[in-house]
Amino acid sequence: MEFFGKLLSINGNRISAELDDDIDAFKLSKLSSGKQPMIEVSISDGRTISVEQRGKIYALIGDISDWSGYMVEKETPQIMKWKYLTETGKDEFSLSNCSMTQAKEYISWLLDFCFEYDVPFKTRTWDLLPNDYSMQYRCLKHRRCCICGRHADIAHLQTVGMGRNRRQINHSGFFFMALCRIHHTEQHKIGVMTFLQRYHIKPIKLDADDRKQLRIGG
Repeated sequence: MEFFGKLLSINGNRISAELDDDIDAFKLSKLSSGKQPMIEVSISDGRTISVEQRGKIYALIGDISDWSGYMVEKETPQIMKWKYLTETGKDEFSLSNCSMTQAKEYISWLLDFCFEYDVPFKTRTWDLLPNDYSMQYRCLKHRRCCICGRHADIAHLQTVGMGRNRRQINHSGFFFMALCRIHHTEQHKIGVMTFLQRYHIKPIKLDADDRKQLRIGG
């Protein structure tokens, strides 16, 4: 079993940590045959795959496992890795020591898989995902709220006034983000800048080709 989380403190040979998920004590006891469980602590050195990246990968695979019905400890990691290698033609790699770039590419592929097949994200998984240009673009493409992952509409950073024809607006000067009805309503209620600061969102600007591909305005 593998768990991921944050190291809170170190006192000699004693450590305190906060895990991303709860531990099933009964299951852990069975796996260790009732003995005191042993643990391995790995701290990222920034050169190979980071602990944070590995945590994101296993969180995404866990959600895929719940959605597909596979047992995450057994089938899903191997199946998803095999599917990734066959579809992309990438070389074999290990999640224990692959490069940060390889891990980033695998996370991107897993995200695209989840969006394409509408795999539901747990709240904890969604909170782990990066709030960057690539993620914002995926949310716009798949119409998923960049805050909660629910079905979303396209939100403009600048307000389109009442009575104006959206099809006649030049969208080249707009920034975009995907928001569900609840968060879109909140954005209008509290104001754009307050909303962006509250959720730490960076809307993205799209060129003409991107807007055409995403079916956003003209």
